[in-house]
Amino acid sequence: MWIHLIFLKDICRIVNGLVKTVLGPPPGSTTTLSPAQDLALRVESMKCLVGIIKSMGAWMDQQLQATDLCLLRSPESDASAESYSMLNGDEGAAVDYELESSSELSEAATLEQRRAYKIEFQKGISLFNRKPSKGIEFLISAKKIGGSPEEVASFLKNTSGLNETIIGDYLGEREEFPLKVMHAYVDSFNFEGKDFGEAIRFFLRGFRLPGEAQKIDRIMEKFAERYCKCNPNSFTSADTAYVLAYSVIMLNTDAHNSMVKDKMSKADFIRNNRGIDDGKDLPEEYLGSLYDQIVKSEIKMSADSSAPQSKQANSFNKLLGLDGLFNLVNWKQAEEKPLGANGVLIRHIQEQFKAKSGKSEFVFYAVTDTAILRFMVEVCWAPMLAAFSVTLDQSDDKTATFQSLQGFRHAVHVTAAMGMQTQRDAFVTSLAKFTFLHCAADMKQKNVDAMKVIISIAIEDGNYLQEAWEHILTCLSRFEHLQLLGEGAPPDASFFVVSQSETEDKTQKSPGFPSLKKKGSALQNPAVMAVVRGGSYDSATLGIKASALVTPDQINHFISNLNLLDQIGNFELNHIFAHSQRLNSEAIVAFVKALCKVSMAELQSPTDPRVFSLTKIVEIAHYNMSRIRLVWSRIWSVLSDFFVAVGLSENLSVSIFVMDSLRQLAMKFLEREELANYNFQNEFLRPFVIVMQKSNSAEIRELIVRCVSQMVLSRVSNVKSGWKSVFTVFTTAAADERKNIVLLAFETMEKIVRDYFPYITETENTTFTDCVKCLITFTNSRFNSDVSLNAIAFLRFCAVKLADGGLICYDKSKEDDSSIPVMDGDDSYGLPFTDKDDQVYFWVPLLTGLSKLTSDPRQTIRRSALEVLFNILKDHGHIFSLPFWLGVFKSVILPIYSTTEGKGETFDIHDGRFSLDSKSSKSEENAWSSETFTEAAQYLVDLFVSFFDLVRSQLPSVVSVLTRFISSPVQSLASAGVASLLHLAGDLGNRLSEEEWGVFFLRLKEAAASTLPGFLKVLRIMDDIEISDDSQTYTDMELYSDHGFTHDDLEDDSLQTAAYVVSRVKGHIAVQLLIVQVITELCKAHQQSLSAANMTVLVEIFSSVTSHAHNLNSETILQVKLRKVCSILEISDPPIVHFENESYQSYLNFLHSILTENPSLSKIMNTEPQLVAECEQILQIYLNCAGCESIKQTPGNQPVTHWRVPLGSAKKEELAARTSLTVLALQVLSGLERDSFRRYVSHFFPLLVDLLQSEHSSGEVQHVLSNMLQSCIGPIILDL
Repeated sequence: MWIHLIFLKDICRIVNGLVKTVLGPPPGSTTTLSPAQDLALRVESMKCLVGIIKSMGAWMDQQLQATDLCLLRSPESDASAESYSMLNGDEGAAVDYELESSSELSEAATLEQRRAYKIEFQKGISLFNRKPSKGIEFLISAKKIGGSPEEVASFLKNTSGLNETIIGDYLGEREEFPLKVMHAYVDSFNFEGKDFGEAIRFFLRGFRLPGEAQKIDRIMEKFAERYCKCNPNSFTSADTAYVLAYSVIMLNTDAHNSMVKDKMSKADFIRNNRGIDDGKDLPEEYLGSLYDQIVKSEIKMSADSSAPQSKQANSFNKLLGLDGLFNLVNWKQAEEKPLGANGVLIRHIQEQFKAKSGKSEFVFYAVTDTAILRFMVEVCWAPMLAAFSVTLDQSDDKTATFQSLQGFRHAVHVTAAMGMQTQRDAFVTSLAKFTFLHCAADMKQKNVDAMKVIISIAIEDGNYLQEAWEHILTCLSRFEHLQLLGEGAPPDASFFVVSQSETEDKTQKSPGFPSLKKKGSALQNPAVMAVVRGGSYDSATLGIKASALVTPDQINHFISNLNLLDQIGNFELNHIFAHSQRLNSEAIVAFVKALCKVSMAELQSPTDPRVFSLTKIVEIAHYNMSRIRLVWSRIWSVLSDFFVAVGLSENLSVSIFVMDSLRQLAMKFLEREELANYNFQNEFLRPFVIVMQKSNSAEIRELIVRCVSQMVLSRVSNVKSGWKSVFTVFTTAAADERKNIVLLAFETMEKIVRDYFPYITETENTTFTDCVKCLITFTNSRFNSDVSLNAIAFLRFCAVKLADGGLICYDKSKEDDSSIPVMDGDDSYGLPFTDKDDQVYFWVPLLTGLSKLTSDPRQTIRRSALEVLFNILKDHGHIFSLPFWLGVFKSVILPIYSTTEGKGETFDIHDGRFSLDSKSSKSEENAWSSETFTEAAQYLVDLFVSFFDLVRSQLPSVVSVLTRFISSPVQSLASAGVASLLHLAGDLGNRLSEEEWGVFFLRLKEAAASTLPGFLKVLRIMDDIEISDDSQTYTDMELYSDHGFTHDDLEDDSLQTAAYVVSRVKGHIAVQLLIVQVITELCKAHQQSLSAANMTVLVEIFSSVTSHAHNLNSETILQVKLRKVCSILEISDPPIVHFENESYQSYLNFLHSILTENPSLSKIMNTEPQLVAECEQILQIYLNCAGCESIKQTPGNQPVTHWRVPLGSAKKEELAARTSLTVLALQVLSGLERDSFRRYVSHFFPLLVDLLQSEHSSGEVQHVLSNMLQSCIGPIILDL
């Protein structure tokens, strides 16, 4: 180590001595040299310094070039050796390709013909090994192989004797036919069920990867697509497989080359592949297993190379074009790592010195490792920088400044190539400052020469500049600005998009500034004034000394300096950007990052935004678009963030210009073909999506819609994964607050669906769901009903295409999934479908979208959505499996009807008070219910009947929906429910089993009982309400008929609450009577199909309803209060008596029909006692209404005298209302069989006696009673 230290000390001493000479004697010291001698000495010392750094660079370049030259020769020698062996008759490995199957060779072919065929075939192989395209053409023309890509691929795959390197080169060609052959070659492999490492090993067995990175890219891109197609559940997209393939190749190189000392660990491999699965991590177990496979067994891409291992090890990555790709996938960084291998080098030098220490002669040792140069530069770079900078700053001598600039040039070259970031940036920054572009008024020829050196560095050392690119590109930007000022060109802001009227005004009023080089009008140009004032190098904008005065002399000097810039033409500047194609993978990414930073600074200028760098971004993106996907993806990651940031700028003109620039790039990018399962188009168009979603400017959003529309319609055949971004943009536009944006987006959407639907699902079927989601968003448009209706029609069109197999690339392997998530990005579609049918993924968003649309507040929209939804299900339901149907009912159909709960409730109570304001919404709610839910009930029944055999398990849910209709307080809904339930039962008829009939009746029973708790709770509200101070009896109610109440008699709040109770009572009675009506009609129509168990349920329903009706009618005080309220509000009374009569009458008829029409069932159910008991109850109710009680006797059998009070008018009306029911009860009792009548007569005979002495409203009861006494009771008495 001491020798190394002495060595560096000597170098340091030499450089420091030369630097002191260059800088001259310190101030205040004396010298014996004349000025001319001093200058000459300084110049010569400067030449020495420049010579030192130049020699360092020359030696470094020599070593690097020598290494690369040796490395790149080995593959050629391998290919030549193989070709030589083939040409010299080494045919042992060749086979007679398709010799037996050739149509030209029959079994009778002579030996000479066979030999001629083999010679010609071998000639084609030899020609292929020299010129593959010529060889293929020869074999096809000679009809030795077929002319299709598949046949050529089979030839390449199965024929021995072909040079594996040449096969790889041919497969990597970009011409149309070789590209088709490569696709056919890759498609001939079946990777199904293969592990990724096994698949890539199997794939690379037959050829050697070519030496050009773009060829490798095309092959690996197709491999990734094929692997994902064979194993669709392996990765999120083919992009993952593509990146992982590169990682595996790099790992294979790292693990199996002896020259790689610092081997990659498993943890490193896992860390390097984080986030490659569409932003997510692959399982660590999977990556660890893949690592173990590669490390344990090398992937051999060809036969053993004849090149020496040391050369092959150092050349492999460069030979594959992967030398810069390690960093792009977070591989091992090639930054400042000087001491690992260098320690070995230093120890080797020490040993050589020790071995020669006994000899007195001088010995020089040749060093070939460039790492030793780093130590030399580290000790001498700072003095050299000082010498070059001071000389360039203080001296105007052409020779001295030239040498200083050469020193800068060589120093940047050495430090950049050695990866010495700090030193490189120091030299570049200093040189950039010496261009004086930030204060052009003080510029001299040496500053122009510094700019020339900057350009030279950019062209020659671009691969090593990294972060230093920002300084160089800043200089180019400022230089271009000065050139425009000199030519009198208008500022960039004038080219931004403006309105037509503004453009015309500018054309008339602002013709532009005259050329400064020809006219002295600079004082009129504020941009020139700002430049003349100047600023610091690091300032974002020029002219920071805004208050400084500018003299005409300064202007003239500035104009004369602009003439100096003519020495540098536009060609040199443009060459830097065109040369970007030659930058390596790392350098181009650094170049783009720096250019974006500079462009951002230009565009953010508050006074004079410029677009020079922005236009260059578009140019270099175009130049580098053909790079391999891995590199271009990294480039676009930088550009994408830039376009988003600038697109969201507050400066509208800048944003518009940037979006238009992005459109130009996208149009060019969409010319490239994208394979299946890739996602890069979507990534490319994502800036449009982000800006569309985040921009507050309507102009920007409209521009994005226009740009995307233009791109899609002009490149529709090339759009693949980009459809996702396209539909996301249109989905955002569909929800926009501006009508013109919505209409513009839908116009394009309409054309896409109508004319280009096959393209939507050509590659990615998942884009169908994006299309559907977009159309559903349009259906919610509030600006134009026609848009919504047309969107619904297009959803119907999509359903037809889906049902007819319009999705081209069905992926049947999805059936392996036990659960298919519908849509990741929207929880509203995350529904519990677990069907293995691959169509689930596409049907669900369409059906659920229409389902939700049925609750749209617009009448035409919800009716159209309802009609289309059920038409789709009815027309295409035959292709649905049972599990899918179950999911449809649960998540599509039934949610429509769940909204009925609460929809029909048009009255509300707040803190015990009823609000009359809610009446204003009554008509709207009723209209909603009657128009939507009535149709929905009909559609549901029709659909269920059509697919009953398949979906009969959903009968409980369907019946529950209809019974909820019946339970609704809204009369139209309840009527619709009755009609639909009867329709359902009538259409199904005998197809229903006993258990399914039980479902009908149990649901009706639940419906009848479910309303009772809430209703009784409402009734109890009246307990706390006092209608008047005096408590009136029931018989006194008729007194109120002649006297009216005013609102002053009652509290307003109490009156409103009581009115609410009245409405609830009326609604409740209507519901209960409808339930009675339904079960009565069902029983009449299907009595023969009903079992005893089901009939028992019906009896329980009738019994429950009649009991409830009787109890309600027994609430005397409640009825008094309700009658008062109705009288005050001048509304009809609740039909409580009618409710009781109708329920008893229906119950009586039901029991009587069982008794007379089905005696066997009657015996099982023991109907007769129930019938007699109900008749007795009816008679007792009538007697109570008539005010008659049974005659009671004292223990001494002395009768008690009762005074009869005449009935009031109200009582007479009620009695008249109950007459028909009483007559029916008497007729039923009379109709009993003789034995049955004799058995029960003792129970109801006292009631008959009371009827004889009670008051009646008519003679009907007396007439029936007389007949009963004569025909039934008389014979019994006579028989005694």
